[in-house]
Amino acid sequence: MMLIPLLYLFVCITLLCLLLLFPGVAHEGTDLGIELFMEALFPYLLPYLILTQWFIRLTPNTNNSLSRFKLYFKTYGISALGGFPTGAATITYLKKSKQISLKEANILLSICHSPSPLFVLGFVGNDLLNDTTFSWQYLFLYHIVSLIILGCFYFYFGQGKSETLNFTDIKSTKQQNPFTSSIKDSIPTVLVVGSTIIFFTTIYTVVIHSVKSFFPEIHNGIMLSLAAMLEMTNGLKIGQEMFSGQPTLLLVILALFLTSQSLSIHMQVAVIAKSEQLSLKPYTIMRIFYTLLIPLLYYLIFL
Repeated sequence: MMLIPLLYLFVCITLLCLLLLFPGVAHEGTDLGIELFMEALFPYLLPYLILTQWFIRLTPNTNNSLSRFKLYFKTYGISALGGFPTGAATITYLKKSKQISLKEANILLSICHSPSPLFVLGFVGNDLLNDTTFSWQYLFLYHIVSLIILGCFYFYFGQGKSETLNFTDIKSTKQQNPFTSSIKDSIPTVLVVGSTIIFFTTIYTVVIHSVKSFFPEIHNGIMLSLAAMLEMTNGLKIGQEMFSGQPTLLLVILALFLTSQSLSIHMQVAVIAKSEQLSLKPYTIMRIFYTLLIPLLYYLIFL
């Protein structure tokens, strides 16, 4: 067990040394991270995050108002519209307000997690591909699979369950202005998203510069994999630049990156989920399952 903290310490010291050795490159990476966040994510994330948080506060789940079926699918709908990490923020709010149990929150965290349709249509479709056909196909496939899994979860766990929210929680929720509290609760999520994107883009830029200094002939595929692993938005952009002349391969790569996401996004979810002590084990298993299934289905169905 001591190896993990030592590994983290080694990685931290190594990255600190790289940042000190290449301050100019680190500055370029930070500028790129800010540009990606402000142009590719912030316009798509903030409005939907506030609106979805506002919506869920305007429709509290009381003992008699909603069935478990409606609650689960309302939560999924909110996460599907807002994109990650809206799902994590919504589920932690529901857990905090005792509308769902810890076990339900752990499973829903793994299912209610998808890219924002505005991001997929706007950044990937319009900005990268100049065509939204791929975006619509991917969103349709992703949500069909997710809804099937969510339906199975409802029939296995949620059917017949009674609501767990008590009237004290409802009263305290209604005392606050829903819109104001939605903005306040959205700000930490936006800061987490922005910070992780800028951090991992900076780290990627410095690491890539360092690797190229020692291995100038390194394969572009390794560079692309490293970019996508650290920060999805940057990986999508680089992938489009590298494979613009190979449309079939490009679409599979985009589907793979959108499904597997990146360490940046997973860290966002982890930070938000840990505020309510949610387990990341179901989330991790589901991400691996989706990463294997969605790109394969997209290739078989649409290509």
